[in-house]
Amino acid sequence: MLACHNFWHWALYHLEKGEYESAVAIYDSEISKRVHSGALLDIVDASSFLFRLEMEGVDVGDRWNEIYEICKPHVGDHILAFNDIHMLMSTLGTKQKEETEKLMESIKTFISEQTGAQRQIYQEVGMSICEAFQAYSDGDFAKAVELFLPIRYRVWRIGGSNAQRDLFNLFLINAALKSPEKKHHQLARSLLVERKTLKESSPMTDRLMGKALALHVD
Repeated sequence: MLACHNFWHWALYHLEKGEYESAVAIYDSEISKRVHSGALLDIVDASSFLFRLEMEGVDVGDRWNEIYEICKPHVGDHILAFNDIHMLMSTLGTKQKEETEKLMESIKTFISEQTGAQRQIYQEVGMSICEAFQAYSDGDFAKAVELFLPIRYRVWRIGGSNAQRDLFNLFLINAALKSPEKKHHQLARSLLVERKTLKESSPMTDRLMGKALALHVD
């Protein structure tokens, strides 16, 4: 049951070090073949890893197509906001705008018509995260930052481990780096200083700090 997740952690180790070929090799040989189990944890692992690769500037080719096809039957499930966000990554990754809108509308309907803990989580943080990812995919990085920043300290509510939710920390940093807004460049630097304090020996953080210096001289 946890084989895919364990390989995901191993691939993250190589991604952290900037060893992209090794990371992709583990994805292709171990994670990709296990995602067909249909287990949502495996789908989450695959989606999050491809998104992380893309944030690192790695071309993932047509790998999103496989994940998208597996996610399609679950678009209306809305069991966990955490799952839906990762399914959204697959529709965005494959540039399926119609399917993206269908998923977003389905989530809005769930919020307006359902009750319970998950409905509240969707309303308070889940929908904003989805909208931020959609804006990022559309190239509106400033909007992505403005949508995500107010809820960054409440992301824990969607569930997942610290390692899984670190995707969202990286998402905000990358959106801020790519934003045309000077205030977001300053935010990116602040977030990176914070990350460096928490992860003193992180090669990925060092790469992002170097990228910030290269992109922004303001």
